[in-house]
Amino acid sequence: MTTKVYNKLVRDRIPEIIQAEGKTYRTENISGPDLLVALKKKLVEEVAEFEEDNDVKELADILEVVYALSEVLGCEEGKLNALRKSKTESNGGFEKGIFLLEAEI
Repeated sequence: MTTKVYNKLVRDRIPEIIQAEGKTYRTENISGPDLLVALKKKLVEEVAEFEEDNDVKELADILEVVYALSEVLGCEEGKLNALRKSKTESNGGFEKGIFLLEAEI
């Protein structure tokens, strides 16, 4: 059987899914700065996958990574959502599709 090298962050249940398929794997647990770097890379990966196929499931993956990033940075999910809501109240959302062409600065 061929071994593929991934060297990337995966969801917590991926090893048990691989094992259930009768395959072997190697993992290591990372934390701190290494986890922050891996999550940033994962975010870029998930955004690229969404750009490729516009699948809403990819948005769920992006959201999962964003929540994990906020936890690593010491901001719980509830606080992150409160920050999002506050920014929406002060600056609006993106519902109207306003595309700024230029503005005097």
